[in-house]
Amino acid sequence: MSFSSQVKEELSYQMSSAMHCRMAELAAIISGCGKIIQDPQQGISINIHTENAAVARKYFTLLRKTYMIEARILVRSYIHVGKSRSYIVTVDNDTVARKILLSLKFMNAGGAIVEDYHIVNRMILRKACCKRAFLRGMFLAAGSMNAPEKTYHFEIVCGDEKQALQIQEMMKTFDIEGKLITRKKYHVVYIKDAARIVDMLGIMEAHVALMQMENVRILKEMRNSVNRRVNCETANISKTVSAAVKQIEDIRFIKATVGFGELSDGLKEVAELRLEYPEASLVELGKMLSTPVGKSGVNHRLRKLGVIADEIRAHER
Repeated sequence: MSFSSQVKEELSYQMSSAMHCRMAELAAIISGCGKIIQDPQQGISINIHTENAAVARKYFTLLRKTYMIEARILVRSYIHVGKSRSYIVTVDNDTVARKILLSLKFMNAGGAIVEDYHIVNRMILRKACCKRAFLRGMFLAAGSMNAPEKTYHFEIVCGDEKQALQIQEMMKTFDIEGKLITRKKYHVVYIKDAARIVDMLGIMEAHVALMQMENVRILKEMRNSVNRRVNCETANISKTVSAAVKQIEDIRFIKATVGFGELSDGLKEVAELRLEYPEASLVELGKMLSTPVGKSGVNHRLRKLGVIADEIRAHER
């Protein structure tokens, strides 16, 4: 099971005790993956279509708990085309469907379906708890997210730009900045920041998934911190070794050409110690001197030896 499916499975068991929150979640599911059908003979029916059994179960349970009705569930299999099952949950009783649509503000008092039922009426989303339920329902209907071990990505796919803007607006009420992109004919609200995705899981009340993601995030940050430290130390060691190799080359060149006779006592002593202890650090070399000096003092003398070597090379050309 994918991480996205795990989250939806957890959310399918998250049932609000407040009727207004259940209505907000129902409205979001119908908005996200539902279809309102008007037939002259059969009347009005409501279908939701999903490939996730947890979503179908949640919608069915919400209908039963909120309106005391039993919807029909149709399961379709796509064995021959290599696809998984899909689920269609149907309310095909005209009277019941009208009752649901009227209460969710998808139908006006005159019995007409609102022009764009992909937008949930603001009256349904007045309370913060209802906004949470709305975001939970939209994710169940049209959302997905990557496994945190791979990459951080949360998204809700919308068929309508206004719907995407409404989702973005609801996220903003919880201080979450959802980004908008167009993918083919769809409008996608997405989040790539790990901390904000964790916040979204908390808002939707997917607490188990939240803890799982936090654990992965902590491990990732620890690994990245260790890698940065190792890379930094490796770079410093490489730099130190390269500098020591250059210093030894310069000192050997001076010794082979003009010798150490013309060097001051301080330069001569550092030169001899560097040749004797090629792997010693500047601090260690400083402590070995007859009159100990600090790192900067040793570095200054080695730079002087480098200048002398360069002058000899220039003179020989």
